[in-house]
Amino acid sequence: MIRGAATGEVNGMADSSVRSHLSDRLTSRRGAWISLGVSLLIMVGMFGFFTGAKAPTGADQAPPGAESTQVSELLAEFPNADRQPVIVVASREDAGVLSTTDIAALEDLLAVLDEHTAAASSGPMVSEDGKAALLVAPITVGTDNTETADVIKELRSEIASHIPAGLVLEVTGGPAFGADVAASFEGADFTLLIVTILIVAILLIITYRSPVLWLIPLTVIGLADGLAGRVTAAAGAAWDLHFDAGIVSVLVFGAGTNYALLLISRYREELRRTDNDRHALSVAWRKTAPAILASNVTVVLALLTLIFATIPVTRGLGVPAAIGLLIALVAVLFVLPPFLAVCGRKVFWPFVPRPGDVTGTGGAWRAIASHVAKRPVASLAAGFALLAVMATGLFGASVGLDQLEKFRVHSESAAGLETLSGHFPPGEAQPIWIVTETAGAEEVTAAASELEGVVRAHAAGMSTDESLTKIMVTSEYAPSTAQSLNQITELRESVHAIPEANALVGGAVATDLDARAGNQHDLLLIAPLVLAVSFLILMFLLRSLVAPVLLLLVNLASSLAAIGAGAWLSRVLFGQEALDLQVPLLSFLFLVALGIDYTIFLVHRARTEADAIGTRAGMVEAVAHTGGVITSAGIVLAAVFAALGVLPLVTLGQLGLIVGVGVIVDTLVVRTVIVPAIFSLVGDRIWWPGKLPAYQVAPAHRGE
Repeated sequence: MIRGAATGEVNGMADSSVRSHLSDRLTSRRGAWISLGVSLLIMVGMFGFFTGAKAPTGADQAPPGAESTQVSELLAEFPNADRQPVIVVASREDAGVLSTTDIAALEDLLAVLDEHTAAASSGPMVSEDGKAALLVAPITVGTDNTETADVIKELRSEIASHIPAGLVLEVTGGPAFGADVAASFEGADFTLLIVTILIVAILLIITYRSPVLWLIPLTVIGLADGLAGRVTAAAGAAWDLHFDAGIVSVLVFGAGTNYALLLISRYREELRRTDNDRHALSVAWRKTAPAILASNVTVVLALLTLIFATIPVTRGLGVPAAIGLLIALVAVLFVLPPFLAVCGRKVFWPFVPRPGDVTGTGGAWRAIASHVAKRPVASLAAGFALLAVMATGLFGASVGLDQLEKFRVHSESAAGLETLSGHFPPGEAQPIWIVTETAGAEEVTAAASELEGVVRAHAAGMSTDESLTKIMVTSEYAPSTAQSLNQITELRESVHAIPEANALVGGAVATDLDARAGNQHDLLLIAPLVLAVSFLILMFLLRSLVAPVLLLLVNLASSLAAIGAGAWLSRVLFGQEALDLQVPLLSFLFLVALGIDYTIFLVHRARTEADAIGTRAGMVEAVAHTGGVITSAGIVLAAVFAALGVLPLVTLGQLGLIVGVGVIVDTLVVRTVIVPAIFSLVGDRIWWPGKLPAYQVAPAHRGE
């Protein structure tokens, strides 16, 4: 009773009068209806205003100033720049040698291809083993992969109706790969949305044990996600931002659900203290709003650091994701409370909390926290031992997938490349392009031809003013393998040594090489910024220097362990020998920023409790009251990120796996064992240079 009274007094003094007034307005009998009506009207108005907004599609994979990007820009100045070749790979169903009849049939197919191409098709080019042949069809590509997909679809449909007996025809090449990527995403965002909603719904039902309550936060967050989709699309169109809408949606659902769980958990706790459900909700709002706001600001600022990234698809994600999370914040803080107030206490049916009810008050979590507090050294050692084992997955991990490894779903372009690679130099599908001054074109061609691994190099056209010549180089190495990437470096060194040529090397493989360098640069730049943002937020919230340093070190260790475990699981379970280029940076960002979310939920409560009973006992109380909600929030967030696995890109599947594993470990090990153990070992000194109000600390704890 003494502790409860002291806590209530401290909390009452800590509450801002503005916060109290606002929370009372949101939850009062009349204010709740007004707030809910105004909020919904604003949301409906915004839905209407932003309807029809469409974010730009596609994006350069390499940095804007990269050599491959410069080549792409220069190639656009050549005549017929919108023409790109697709390759039709022909082989026999029985894997035998092509007969003269087969070759003749392929020659007849050229006329069919010409009806859908921008210029005359060529071929058939027969492989040395005689088991495959290539037809090259130059098509007019669209402004993006979606438009090109329509052209490829029509071409494939026409080919399907003219396949010679006994042959297999597969359309591959650069445009076909892009088209298959676009086609694989048809309906994928809708599937992701449905899967995400089902996951959240099921987990909320399990968490709340109510057939009614789960509908309220899910409805509010669903509206926030729908609005975020429209607003972020408008922002993307206005600022030419390229981003993955699926990641934004997952963040809105994951973070929004976490905020709702924290608010409703505290609401349930307050309902056990008072008969007045509106007062209970008002108090819950006041107590949780600072933690929710701090966690949201942390993730938003961490995401905004992506504007400093050099990779367009990485840089473009920051602002839309931040906008989505801000919309989720506003929805949970200003739409959810009046919604709950209108429904009242009965929304928890059949387990309606009543004053004096002690069921589900965190007894198990209190026992765990007490055990950790009594044996902090052993608990800390066990926790870090687990993280160390997980981190061993980093050994042997590599970054960068080749063309065939990037997509989880089967595609005709990938199958065609495999067939082509079995009978021709794999580089036929994705040639290397060199743009050079015409005066030095012959010397550049000769230098490229002499390079090891180059099958052939020849001039393929001049710019309109004939000052530039483009040279097509065919490699014998499969695109994006280590050999092909090294070849790009060697080729650049060779042609750069010809001063009068001013030659630049580009193409798909060169773009991949530049993208790897750009992603490495972004990781080394963004990671420290994310840690700095998190440190400043924790320092401001906790009024301490020691606690933020220790918490960030733990978070860093947990993040590295999760990336290591995710890389190992990708290799062992899915046969993915490497992580995709963006995965390390995005995984680190989400693991650190979202991990800070749970740190704030826990430590903010611990700080409040410590003011009354000291740090060690305060942390036990904090775990007892937040252990259940943090675990529920972690499971929801992990499951929502795991839903990214329904999308066809391996990148998103790996990201979902790593973040999912990291969040689970963060909630069950870091917040439950490691952080409480550290607080027990350091005691009140963890708040340095701040101090606890000593007059409120119980005598048993003053010696901490």
